[in-house]
Amino acid sequence: MVFINTIKVFFLMGVLTIILVLIGHAVNGPSGALLFFFIALAMNFFSYYFSDKIAIKMTGSYPVSEKEAPELYNTVRNLTIRAGLPMPRLYITPSPQPNAFATGRNPAHSAVAVTEGLMRILNRPELEGVLAHELAHIKNRDVLVGTIAAAMAGAITMIANMMQWGLIFGGFRGNDEEEGGGALGMIGTLAMIILAPLAAMLIQMAISRSREYQADATGARVAGRPDGLAGALIKLESASRQIPMQVNPATSHLFIVNPLSGATLAQLFSTHPPIEERVRRLQKIRY
Repeated sequence: MVFINTIKVFFLMGVLTIILVLIGHAVNGPSGALLFFFIALAMNFFSYYFSDKIAIKMTGSYPVSEKEAPELYNTVRNLTIRAGLPMPRLYITPSPQPNAFATGRNPAHSAVAVTEGLMRILNRPELEGVLAHELAHIKNRDVLVGTIAAAMAGAITMIANMMQWGLIFGGFRGNDEEEGGGALGMIGTLAMIILAPLAAMLIQMAISRSREYQADATGARVAGRPDGLAGALIKLESASRQIPMQVNPATSHLFIVNPLSGATLAQLFSTHPPIEERVRRLQKIRY
């Protein structure tokens, strides 16, 4: 598992580098490609070492103390002991939609965030099931892949938006010295503005749906019962369809249920397996 996820991390970094070099070439020919290559190296470095902080920032989550959330701390502490994990940093995501996610590059540098809505609608077994699921992502070492994918997808989308505004205000017209001049540069820039967000979506889709099934099974074992998580998933999916969540789409795959599940396009490209199938598999678990 660890080896496979390491390969995925390097694959995502390679994809990011290629995309940015292509964008740089479209903007300003070979010199632009070289500039964006170094930008890609810097982004790879920061997305690896600061991916958790980037994800927290992108979701607007804020740290919460044990005094402010004693039940949350008590539940996570008990589960980490069962799972054999260090205590992660805990955050609250300011959203009425019940949801949660984990982030970090390894168990020693991990964080778990729950939305304000999550704490309001779940009973104790359901809360344990959700938190055990998030700790399972940390234990299975697949949280780094998802966190880096979120950081990269967000960066690519941001660069595409910058290029779009630059084009509107007269920038990014390509290298006039190359054959074809500014016209080809303009076409290349337009192509990258269109393709870059699609590439960001494909990076998210590289996150296997199977990781959610694995986290469900591991989480059920950590919690000691599968029915808590199964009940929570049903509640969370129903709430996600009724309560909108203002979240960067690049981070949607991090959450336990798709926070954008109310959108048809988001469902078509969802990185989450169907809730019905997840619940069915959990109900088959016997201890």
